[in-house]
Order: sequence, then C-alpha cells, then structure tokens
Amino acid sequence: MKLLQIYNQYRSMFNGEEAVVELTAELVEKNGGTARLMMRSSREIGPSFASRARAFWSGIYSNEAYQSMEQLLAEDRPDVVHVHNLYPLFSPSVLVACKRANVPVVMSVHNQQLTCPRADHLYRGNICEKCVGGGEYNCVLRNCRQNIFESIAYAARSRYARKQKLFHDNVTLFLAVSEFAKSRLVTGGFDEDRIAVLRNMVAASSGPVDASQGSYVAFAGRMSQEKGLHTLIDAVEGIPECPLKLAGSGPLLEELKRTSPSNVEFKGQLLSGQMRSFYRNARFVVVSSITYEMCPLVILEAFSHGIPVIASRLGAQQELVEDGVSGLLFDPGNPEDLRCKMKQLWEDPLLCQRLGQAGYERVIRAHSEESYYERLMGVYGRAISMAEQAANASAASNANIASPDPLACEGHS
Repeated sequence: MKLLQIYNQYRSMFNGEEAVVELTAELVEKNGGTARLMMRSSREIGPSFASRARAFWSGIYSNEAYQSMEQLLAEDRPDVVHVHNLYPLFSPSVLVACKRANVPVVMSVHNQQLTCPRADHLYRGNICEKCVGGGEYNCVLRNCRQNIFESIAYAARSRYARKQKLFHDNVTLFLAVSEFAKSRLVTGGFDEDRIAVLRNMVAASSGPVDASQGSYVAFAGRMSQEKGLHTLIDAVEGIPECPLKLAGSGPLLEELKRTSPSNVEFKGQLLSGQMRSFYRNARFVVVSSITYEMCPLVILEAFSHGIPVIASRLGAQQELVEDGVSGLLFDPGNPEDLRCKMKQLWEDPLLCQRLGQAGYERVIRAHSEESYYERLMGVYGRAISMAEQAANASAASNANIASPDPLACEGHS
C-alpha cells in the first residue's frame, strides 16, 4: 500500500486529528506499506492583513495547492490519497487534482466542516443547525466567529465548495468516524452509499490500571468554549474534596486559571509519556462538550488505560460511553447533573474499577490496531475499486462518443 495523507495542521498544539494522522502512517508502515504526508500548518499564517487575506483566498480555491498536488501525483503516484483537513492552506483544489489524475480519495470526516462553516455547530454556547445544506450566509449575519473577517472567510469557502460540489464530486469515499458522523453527512446532502464508518483506533497501552486507586478527576483537550469547561468547573466547585486536573491549552486557559476554585489544577500541554501517566493516575475522565463530537479520541485513550469516562449525552459520546457499563452520561451544559455523576463515581471506587474494566475490554475488542488496520485496508480497497469503475465508465463513454454508429453513417451515404 502506497499512501499519501493530506493534513492542514491547526493552530492548537493539542488535536485528536493529528494523532490519527500519525497513527495511520505508523500502522501502514508497520504492515509493509509506505505513508507520505503532505502537510501545511495554520501556524504559518501571520497576523498581518496581507497574510490573512492570502489565507482567505487559498481557503476558497488554491491554485498553488492544486499545482503542487498535480506535480506530486505525477512524480510519485500513490494508491490512495487520504485527506484529513484541507482548510485554509490546501482547499478542495487538491481533490480536483486527484480526480483528474484518477487517484482515489478517502476523506476522514473528523469534524463538522462539511455541514457548518465553524465546524462545530455552536453559536453563543448553543447548538446551531442554520447552515446545514446551505444558508452559510448565517455565519456572516450572526458573525459566528466573532470576527467579521473570519466569519466572511469561513462562510465563503463553505458556500463555494458546496455550490461547486468540490467535495461531492471529487471525494471517492467519505470516512465517517462514527455512525453519528455519518448521519450528519447524510443530513447535509451527501450520498449515503459513499460513506463508510471507521471509528478511531487507539494505541495499545501496557494494560489496564485499577481505576479505584486514582487520586483525581482528569480532563484532556483544548481549552475552548465547545469543550464545556465552564460546566465542568461549576460542577467540581461543589465537590471540594474532589481534585480536578486539566491537561491542554487554548483560548480559555488564562481566564479559567483566574476564576477556578482551589481544587482545580491546570497541567498545561503534556507530552505523550506524560499523558500516559496523567490518564493512569486518574479515577475517571470527564468529557464535558456542549456540542457534537464525532469520535472523541480522549474517550478511547482513557478506556485503553482502564479509566472510566463521564461524558455529555451528545453526538458520538453516546456511541462510545455505554451509560452504567463503561461510564456515565450527563445532560450537556448541566453542572448539577454532572456534579451528581462525579460525586457518584468519586465516592464509589469499586464502581470506577468495574466501569474502567468494561471500557478497556471495548477498546481491545473494537478499537485495536489490528481491527482498525483490517477495516482501513477494506476502505482503501473499496475506494480503489470505485475509482477504477468510474475511470472505466468514463473511458467507455468517451469511446462511444468518438465512434459513431456505423449503421447511422450508412443511412447518409
């Protein structure tokens, strides 16, 4: 297998998508294939107006990215191109280059960029569906990015891609990371027959720990509005005997540091080895998101160490966390309900142990490297077959056009 992955790195240093890109490459190479990465970073975009304007236009349709992809495909043609994130420095132009070169494209749908310009369906702390299937102008009218330049840019690139069918026509197979993610694509007008479901994998740990011995509650993720951190902080403030430790960085970090109670500790950005220890010394992990998550990697990472999870009853969280079996679910944005669930687990270490063991068994059964690789190769094989069929159909159609019916010609002799 000769794989090319495309990934526009986010500004944030903590991102589950990037982990999936790295794990996919490692897995393909471990099994004898080659994995090449074409990556740009949003950290390249400077604060100047000129730099942001270039990013605006490249997000809509980048001729530079198209030419780079065209040249790369000509020089070193892969079996499959696996796309993760294209905005703002690649744009869907790279998909057009792949289609014209008859190279199959698999696109992982990690977030909701195809149905929401902001990619999170969040407006002022509430879930918003106004742009699904069209209506991107709402992003501008509501100034959803709270920066009118960014709101215009996000709306424009989403509308252009939809109107020109840049994703619909040039992606061979969409790869939804959960059944919920698939349902969102179908709602947005994408063809259900071209959407496969492959939930994220998680790297094997050294085995489960006894969650009953954990000494704190853990949160790992970006310090941003959609993660529901105000709900989490409000909840733990009413449980002073329950220490909360948070790993990660983001725009809300400094504000939360100033306003959080004394039983809350911010660990900042942790390296992979430190994250392993962070999980294994926790009693349980909280995923407090107030909007949809596609397949939160933090849940699988916690399970891989035998740590149970309390998650908001939204999106794919409900697929991964079986209420009362591998963790608990709470009403999103409800600190009282979350506080009740946190107290329940904190005061019942044996329940934590039982739930954590169930989560570990789920990861081994459904999210291991072996099962993920087997299903991923099935997806790649299906995409290759679909691309070949499309190319043959196109060739046959062109041949029919080029060769008129000889009997029809005789009729005019």
